[in-house]
Amino acid sequence: MSRRTQADRTGETTTGLLDAAAGLFGRDGYAATSIDEIARVAGVTKGAVYHHFEGKAGLFRAVFVRQERLLADALAGAAAGAPDAWAAVRAGCRAFLRASLDPVVRQVLVLDGPAVLGWETVRDLEREHTLAMLRRGIAAAADAGLVTPGDPDARTHLLLGALCEAALLIARSADPAATLATVDTEIETLLQRYAT
Repeated sequence: MSRRTQADRTGETTTGLLDAAAGLFGRDGYAATSIDEIARVAGVTKGAVYHHFEGKAGLFRAVFVRQERLLADALAGAAAGAPDAWAAVRAGCRAFLRASLDPVVRQVLVLDGPAVLGWETVRDLEREHTLAMLRRGIAAAADAGLVTPGDPDARTHLLLGALCEAALLIARSADPAATLATVDTEIETLLQRYAT
């Protein structure tokens, strides 16, 4: 039987805290979630939370970053089976909208992220993950001649802005599934305008 190293124990504690925090932030929101509750759900002391993260805001930022990575992975997975670069962008956009139905994505990335972290920090984190992925997809579609000529950077920002606003509509809706169907149709109409 092998002995666990300190790095193993630290990794397990950090993962447990992130899992507990994501679940609570997703269910109750940032403001209504306490460090005490996160520690209780994670099965650690409150001191352990402060040992691994710089308070509740630091833990929230770590949850946000992890959710951005998970979202980027989901978008990549959705795009992987597409027949061409533009179909991959479209599949990724649909996956982004569907992800907005997930309570953690909705609460952490869409609703609380900008308020807790600030718009500049959120945009910087998106730039590393979802924005970068979208930019690569749009550039690949342009290189393949699948979209009308235009500025890929401007298109990337405009499209991400539309997707974020659509996600906000879904997050604030009394019927998120119905709102998803509506905004999915509208985003597809927008995307068709760029196709050759």
